[in-house]
Amino acid sequence: MDEQVDEYDAGPVAALRRIAFLLERAREDTYKVKAYRAAAATLLPLGEDEVGRHVRDGTLTTLPGIGASTARVVEQAWRGERPARLAALERDAGPLVPGGRALRSALRGDLHSHSDWSDGGSPIEEMAFTAIEVGHEYLVLTDHSPRLKVAHGLSAERLARQLDVVDAVNAHLADTGFTLLKGIEVDILDDGSLDQSDELLGRLDVRVASVHSKLRMDADAMTRRMLAAVANPWTDVLGHCTGRLVTGGRGTRPQSQFDARAVFEACAEHGVAVEINSRPERRDPPTALLELARDLGCLFSIDSDAHAPGQLDFLDHGCARAEQAGIDPDRIVNTWPRERLLAWAKQ
Repeated sequence: MDEQVDEYDAGPVAALRRIAFLLERAREDTYKVKAYRAAAATLLPLGEDEVGRHVRDGTLTTLPGIGASTARVVEQAWRGERPARLAALERDAGPLVPGGRALRSALRGDLHSHSDWSDGGSPIEEMAFTAIEVGHEYLVLTDHSPRLKVAHGLSAERLARQLDVVDAVNAHLADTGFTLLKGIEVDILDDGSLDQSDELLGRLDVRVASVHSKLRMDADAMTRRMLAAVANPWTDVLGHCTGRLVTGGRGTRPQSQFDARAVFEACAEHGVAVEINSRPERRDPPTALLELARDLGCLFSIDSDAHAPGQLDFLDHGCARAEQAGIDPDRIVNTWPRERLLAWAKQ
């Protein structure tokens, strides 16, 4: 009896993109992810007839960016078969962590993501398309501000140009029900001011304010710095508040020292959400601080801090932590409909 093959009608480009997403989600080597994305980019401008001709002639690997592994995926998908590589990855693609599933399904979007305009790895449109595929109603694009030169932070001029690109992406996606929101991850400077002009901050939908420099600052000075940022009327979300790293390729880093009670009381007073950063290497804030913010009445935002499309699913980690801490879903601002979120951010 012939082996049964699953039917697949999404096409080769979709198969390649989905494989790249699943590899990225599982934190596989970047070179593997790039191979599948490069192959998808090569096929995208080709017509179906031209792809078919290469499949029939066995010449797919003569195309730039297509090797033996990606060619097999293209051949199988073009024949209407689910590619074996995709089927294997899908079988293993369960939740990234146990727990948090009800909360994960309640999230409507993500307030912290990066593109290749700063230190992300993919174009804005790829991040938006993937956000739709994971079920988001909105995604806030929050590339870095100018001070963070190592992350290619956006000058005022580049940010203004990016806002036009976001408008163009939204026009293209107008019939999907999804919105790419305008945002920034703005550096909190040494004195607590924000690293962008008030004029541009006022043109954004959501602003995440984060400390990225002098993380070992004296505790009193760090407290004053963070209190000033939280009191700034443009601050909506306090990003990865301790700056710690607990694992990963960048090594480890201890958490910043500050008066957490004072900072979280200020967040509660000013309606600033404390970010639950879902990157596995951050787990920020630490559990004791997460529980303190909960007890002090803070709002929260569970964010992926995604620097690549597959990392948008990192929200699983944050949802599990929020559920374990017993945080009421209505205190998590990205469970809110877009209109309520935007009204809160504009207050």
